[in-house]
Amino acid sequence: MFDTAHAMTGGGGGGGGPDAFTGFVIPLIIVMAIFYFILIRPQLKRQKQHTSMLSSLQKGDKVVTSGGIHGVIVGLKEDVVVLKVSENTKIEVNKGSIGVVKSKSGEGA
Repeated sequence: MFDTAHAMTGGGGGGGGPDAFTGFVIPLIIVMAIFYFILIRPQLKRQKQHTSMLSSLQKGDKVVTSGGIHGVIVGLKEDVVVLKVSENTKIEVNKGSIGVVKSKSGEGA
């Protein structure tokens, strides 16, 4: 009777096996995929669009900075943009702070 009970215990192996591993890893992979498609991918797309917008800036473009300053580009340097905000007022802002291009220099609005 003791031999039969001992045979039913299954030997000295650890419990769990491959089911415990896949039961943990598969949900983790699913959560990471959800984070990628909901958070990371749209942010990378927005960053790529902003970078291409900054590289296409030209003199005469009407822009708005991320701080809300409206102006017309009158000068471009490597990392600095010179904006004309009124008749006799020009300011220099960091190129990365340009948030929106309202109209390109070739357009008439």
